Amino acid sequence: MYKKPPKGCRVICVDEFGPLEIRPYACACWAPKGKPQRLPATYSRPYGIRHLIAGYDLKTDKLFGVIRRHKRRKEFLSFLKIIRRRYQHDRRLIIILDNFSPHKCREVFQWCRENEIWLIFTATNASWMNRIEAQFGPVRYFVLKNSYPESHKELKHNIKEHLKWRNSNRHYPLLRKLQKTTYVI
Repeated sequence: MYKKPPKGCRVICVDEFGPLEIRPYACACWAPKGKPQRLPATYSRPYGIRHLIAGYDLKTDKLFGVIRRHKRRKEFLSFLKIIRRRYQHDRRLIIILDNFSPHKCREVFQWCRENEIWLIFTATNASWMNRIEAQFGPVRYFVLKNSYPESHKELKHNIKEHLKWRNSNRHYPLLRKLQKTTYVI
């Protein structure tokens, strides 16, 4: 499917990344000897969490996504509608995704049937079969690592900026190296 998609079809890999929360994200740093940097516990999340629902276009090597409060059927279906509008000139879309329950509801199946979208599910517990997984390592490295966003608005802005940067610098050596560290087929 990845190397030889059916003629007239566009292959898009889709997955959710998160939870994204307002907290300090760890990283290696210089600290005085015997006084390591401490991170607060994250047992309570007073600001809530967010999720990145992302798509990866294999043909153009572009990553895109939206940030949502939840990752339910409603948000997933809304993301599929965004994808369909984005690729309105492609006759048929093939979406590769995992077996997360919001992906497998009747409402999603019906909408996909009406809009010429084929859903291809990876094997159970085999998310490494979805090529988008390799794209989340760089998001973690470039956006989250050693950061402490003050709000979800700031975190969303940082992720959106990274997606723009990533799409215009797809051949950046560190980006490629980070993508290769995640095993995908």
